[in-house]
Amino acid sequence: MNKFPIGIFDSGFGGLTVFKSIAEKLPQYDYIYLGDNARSPYGDHSFETVYQYTLECVEWLFAQGCPLIILACNTASAKALRSIQQLDLPIKYPNNRVLGVIRPTAEVIGNYSTTQNIGVLGTRGTVNSNSYAIEIEHFFPEIKVHQQACPMWVPIIENGEHLSAGADFFVDEYIQQLLQKSNEIDCVLLACTHYPLLVPKIEQHLPDNVKIVAQGDIVANSLVDYLKRHTELETKLAKNARRTFYTSGDVKVFDERASMFLGEKIAAQKMNKS
Repeated sequence: MNKFPIGIFDSGFGGLTVFKSIAEKLPQYDYIYLGDNARSPYGDHSFETVYQYTLECVEWLFAQGCPLIILACNTASAKALRSIQQLDLPIKYPNNRVLGVIRPTAEVIGNYSTTQNIGVLGTRGTVNSNSYAIEIEHFFPEIKVHQQACPMWVPIIENGEHLSAGADFFVDEYIQQLLQKSNEIDCVLLACTHYPLLVPKIEQHLPDNVKIVAQGDIVANSLVDYLKRHTELETKLAKNARRTFYTSGDVKVFDERASMFLGEKIAAQKMNKS
């Protein structure tokens, strides 16, 4: 019986922080990571465009044999996941599954706050979608969600400037804008998978009593639980600990920047769209 890899998708590099947590928690499985770097960032694109781009990449991963795909991208999870789950999977791929990063985060984020005031830092696309506020209200209706878009953070990180002195201005600016929304915020969710690389800077500009919550471990723990509950899918998965990386962009650039996110060198392949 053939066994298949888990697909992990992001518009670029950020999903590698989620992939790293998943691979550490579930090292035995085979993985295919796809970054749509040629068309990133997704944050400022319309819902329709993000849906179309994400669907194309999901179908490409299905064609590589992945029966389960994680959208390790907040913008894709916010703007495309529900449409793919409701419109595309039932008709064309009834045996395949696509999961995102927003719902598993929303299911537990309330446990990190005692004041019931949570800050959400994300891309414009994620913040404007209001997906976190909607999902968090479903699980924790008593919690107030305060959101702040950070449009400069992804470019800073992807240019390797995230630990430079020049990053401080933009880190401080967005954090102060968030904190001005409420003085009761005691927990800040990094609602973009790029942002963990900025944690050393964020810690410098946040008050000591405010917790920082990244998504990697949350999503990894949720996947562990999901596979336990869906043995019909889990038994299809290959367990050779193989990891393959693809990009729609420049392979050399991807390899260089991916090592920054993963903490190890990789050799990616070019995504062949034919």
